[in-house]
Amino acid sequence: MPPAVHPGGPPRLTVEQLRADIADGTVDTVVVAFTDMQGRLQGKRLHGAYFLDHVLEDGTEGCNYLLAVDVDMNTVGGYAISSWERGYGDMFFAMDPETLRRTPGHPSTVTIQCDLTWLDGSGEVVQSPRSILKTQVDAAAEQGWGAHAGTELEFILFEESYEQAWDSRYHGLTGANRYNVDYSILGGSKVEPVLREIRNEMYRAGMVVESAKGECNLGQHEIGFLFDEVLRTCDNHVVYKTGAKEIAARHGQSLTFMAKFDEREGNSCHIHLSLRGTDGEVVFADDAQDHGRSPLFDHFLAGLLATMRELTCFYAPNINSYKRFAAGSFAPTAVAWGTDNRTCALRVVGHGKGLRVENRVPGGDVNPYLAVAAMLAGGLHGIREGLELPPICEGNAYEGDYEHVPATLAEARELLVGSAVARAAFGDEVVDHYVNAADVEITAFNAAVTDWERVRGFERM
Repeated sequence: MPPAVHPGGPPRLTVEQLRADIADGTVDTVVVAFTDMQGRLQGKRLHGAYFLDHVLEDGTEGCNYLLAVDVDMNTVGGYAISSWERGYGDMFFAMDPETLRRTPGHPSTVTIQCDLTWLDGSGEVVQSPRSILKTQVDAAAEQGWGAHAGTELEFILFEESYEQAWDSRYHGLTGANRYNVDYSILGGSKVEPVLREIRNEMYRAGMVVESAKGECNLGQHEIGFLFDEVLRTCDNHVVYKTGAKEIAARHGQSLTFMAKFDEREGNSCHIHLSLRGTDGEVVFADDAQDHGRSPLFDHFLAGLLATMRELTCFYAPNINSYKRFAAGSFAPTAVAWGTDNRTCALRVVGHGKGLRVENRVPGGDVNPYLAVAAMLAGGLHGIREGLELPPICEGNAYEGDYEHVPATLAEARELLVGSAVARAAFGDEVVDHYVNAADVEITAFNAAVTDWERVRGFERM
């Protein structure tokens, strides 16, 4: 059980403290939640006393369609685990006590996150994003390594509420800043009431908050958190994403993490990843090498490059994700690596124990569990196969002779279907599940008539 207070860090919540808080009325609600395919928290709000008396020991269930729907929660075909023919039965919510935390923005509520298992005792639901990541964490641990990550998640804050945004069909929204406020203290001050509450509420929820800074798009900002063990980083990520939206809503505003809201800069989610020995030993750095990288790191990096295209579905899961990938946009197009080179898909940063790789492909819409799992699978493949690291990119990768990140979800989907690395790492059940998710997204988009088409064709064609 984690300590009530993490030394030098934010408060951590124990079951014992929760019992006391429910007894004295400080807490009255417990959110029991898991992360779905789209990276969203799904679950139930339970009365505190009921949770302690019945759910903490016996657990709870939820419909298996929650891992087989589109973003609109429509039941769709093609999923092996859930269908009308199978009767849409339940999954068991297997709670992880180490995820227990105060719920950001809800003083009387706590949250506990879950894995998913089948009611017949046959094991975990392998298609669950958290389970997919845990499998790769175990694969690294078998080799004596622990994986650590940090996610840098950008969002655009608007002056309008979510209801106003919905009613206007997301047209005519006003960015909370009128101009580019990248690193601007003045620009950050304009939205500090929202940013401050998000930072403080995330700290109260057990996250180590680093900073907030402005970004380039109008109203775009980023709040950063200290790296952690990969599972905890991803758990934090999805709680933060939900909490930030709820806090913005209470201020009468809205924010979006979608990868590309408009024709300006998109929302990225750069993922920093490193391996260490399970005893904390540094394994990515080697001072004996001229470049300071260990051969292990080079093989890991080579694996990331070799599998980048075939695993892009896990880095860029939506039609909109691919709108970010444009030359000169700080979003990558080239499957290349460089040292502190932001034109590359993979940027090597830090030194010594801080040496790590930054994956610049994911956008703000990414499911962090799937993206980090894909990075681990690719990197471990490179280590197992002893892959040679291609030459470093010293200049502008946008103009170099490199393979490109897939330009569309359809292209990424085809690459995932045929990926032997993905099938070996995740299993056919997982790959086929997420290929179907891509098919659902592609079919929905192909059936839609967009504003671009109306403006282009209503009168002039």
